[in-house]
Amino acid sequence: MIIMKFGGTSVGTPQSIANVLQLVQQRRAEDPVVVVSAFSGVTNALVELGNSAPRGAADLGPITLRHRQMLADLRLPGDLLDPLLGELADLTRGMQLVKEASPRAMDLLLSYGERCSARVVAAYFTAQGMPAVAVDAFAAGLRSDSNFGRARPVPDDGRIARAIDEARQTGLPVITGFLAADKHGNITTLGRNGSDYSAALFGNALDVREIQIWTDVDGVMTADPRLVEGTRPIPTMSFGEASELAYYGGKVLHPATILPAMQKNIPVRVLNTHRPDSPGTVILPRYSEPGVPVRAVVHKPGIHLITLVSPPMLQQHGFLARVFAAAAEHEVDVDLVATSEVSITMTADRADHLQGFRDALGGLGEVSVESGHAMVCVVGQGIAAEPGVAAQVLGTLAEHRVRVRVISQGAIKVNIALVIDQADLARAVNALHRRFFG
Repeated sequence: MIIMKFGGTSVGTPQSIANVLQLVQQRRAEDPVVVVSAFSGVTNALVELGNSAPRGAADLGPITLRHRQMLADLRLPGDLLDPLLGELADLTRGMQLVKEASPRAMDLLLSYGERCSARVVAAYFTAQGMPAVAVDAFAAGLRSDSNFGRARPVPDDGRIARAIDEARQTGLPVITGFLAADKHGNITTLGRNGSDYSAALFGNALDVREIQIWTDVDGVMTADPRLVEGTRPIPTMSFGEASELAYYGGKVLHPATILPAMQKNIPVRVLNTHRPDSPGTVILPRYSEPGVPVRAVVHKPGIHLITLVSPPMLQQHGFLARVFAAAAEHEVDVDLVATSEVSITMTADRADHLQGFRDALGGLGEVSVESGHAMVCVVGQGIAAEPGVAAQVLGTLAEHRVRVRVISQGAIKVNIALVIDQADLARAVNALHRRFFG
């Protein structure tokens, strides 16, 4: 059995969906289970709908038209999505009446993108002679906590495998990505681009042979091609490298995708829906390539620096525990941490809870929060074996007059991460890519 996950651009047009059908048909002998995202652009449109509905300015027309046009182009029944689109209209009117879009209501709103997409894809497969059935992930047993907008899955007890086995009696399962449900039955979302994560969670639960992530690029690249010229696909990489790359800004994979695959040593393959003959990237439990210390240069904009200066922390037991307890209380995900005798500097990429965290830290010392930064990360399993990689990174940035504010190199030496001014981001990433990839 394999998982085949198709992103928004892979199901964004009638021709793309026809291509997806062909790819799945070619792999019928491997017993595929399909996971789909919403059509490209639909999730963004739903976010805008949720933001505008409380102000009374909601316009459901473009979303409805997009789905009805897709049905017409694929020659599917025009009323196939009427129940879901009717629910979406009712939800939007409710937001307008109460003049509020709660996190729970927003997750419900966003769920309609994947739910509509799965039904269209399954109906098209069936109409073309390959029986398929749309499966909502939350109905198939994918459970999470109630952290709406960024829900975390809870352990599976075998319910997912049972639900998918039952669905397969009807046809090939086409599962909604991105979605789960909490213990109260409320629909939750796993964070933007969470369909990759869904694919890995289902792959883990079903003990599949391989998890395939079908997207619109030729695999994982050595840098973001939108920022850097001359990037190239990475043929093979390790779980450790892929995890660091995704977490520190790689655009191809959701940061949590690798974790469920790692638990059962399931290879993850990243492929191009529009160029299926391209070899893509395979991510293996263990992989190293002698003489190649760096695998990629990735980046993450919108970084905030939080600095706490507190002379009392000198030789005070438990001080850091109090800092991280405050971060947990205010749901601030801390990335890099640098300490001295009397100060600690941390980074975070979300500002929504920073004020509460800052206020909590105020009782421990003098706090400052700086925005306008970016993180650059050089990733590679070979960094552990190659002397002087950190010197090359810092020397390259110095040559291009890029000021480094924070630097971190993990003990396992899979990455070197730096915080710089966001204004220097393009110059820094291009310089480092040229240094290590020519």
